[in-house]
Amino acid sequence: MPQPRKSQISLLDTPYYHCVSRCVRRSFLCGVDNYSGQSYEHRRGWVEEQMLFLSTVFAIDICAYSVMSNHVHVVLYVDVKQAQSWSDMEVVTRWHRLHKGTLLTQMFVKGDTLNQSQLLTLDETIAEYRKRLHDISWLMRDLNEYIAREANKEDGCKGRFWEGRFKSQALLDEAAVLACMAYVDLNPIRAKMANTPETSQHTSIQTRLASIKQNTTNTLLPFVGNLRQGMPKGIAFSLQDYCELVDTTGRVIRNDKAGHIDQQHHPILQRLGLSDEQWLILTTEFEQHFCYAAGAEMMMNQFKRHTGHQRIRGMSKAKTLLRCV
Repeated sequence: MPQPRKSQISLLDTPYYHCVSRCVRRSFLCGVDNYSGQSYEHRRGWVEEQMLFLSTVFAIDICAYSVMSNHVHVVLYVDVKQAQSWSDMEVVTRWHRLHKGTLLTQMFVKGDTLNQSQLLTLDETIAEYRKRLHDISWLMRDLNEYIAREANKEDGCKGRFWEGRFKSQALLDEAAVLACMAYVDLNPIRAKMANTPETSQHTSIQTRLASIKQNTTNTLLPFVGNLRQGMPKGIAFSLQDYCELVDTTGRVIRNDKAGHIDQQHHPILQRLGLSDEQWLILTTEFEQHFCYAAGAEMMMNQFKRHTGHQRIRGMSKAKTLLRCV
């Protein structure tokens, strides 16, 4: 039975979430339909472009993503403090980049004079917009509705494009975040759509590697190293460590045999509290073992209390794969 979104998202426990949307039709979201021979490959660009655009509007950063043939993976970081720091004008301006707003918000942006009653209503509206701008459900809605409209227009049809509600998994600790990111980035390699991370089209790992090669910036949540104090917002590991780890894991997966991660990569795995074998299981079978949340046993129990679950699938794997360090 589908769970209410409030039982899947608890910002009290973590700002990191893995979301998956799947296409409901027989025809592909992207790629080539083997039945008709028609290519929908260009739609992967639609998804990637809209996803990255939304990250510049919402107070939600993208850590990792991969756009597959009939589904989309994205790992998100919700930055509530950023949304709270925005002025009322910035909140309204950002919202108007996606939606028309109300007559009062349009008057506010124009600088029109509002009476006391209108100002009270405006304050309530802005408070609601501020909440929406750090709401994962609103970001996924703005992504999926846009793609559905464009695909329906192209196909000359109506009706549902997506399977239903997107799937959400809370990532409760650093090990879960890094493992899930690698799982997402390696999707094309596991699906035999690519041979290496840098040739994995429409993925965050390709975007990060291209930025390094071209010495350019991107809108993804950055890796900021291993410092803990005075650290800027970002993922608390080095990009080099992560890229090497993904590349090595990808080679193991592609060869379809039990592998051994080179000694040079052990420091990051030790910091995550994972063995080579645990890492490979997580980066190839993440969705199989965890449902609404992933993390160490203590973090899973805490999330369970905060979200009102009686039990959560994945507790046994939390004990064996994601032990607290």
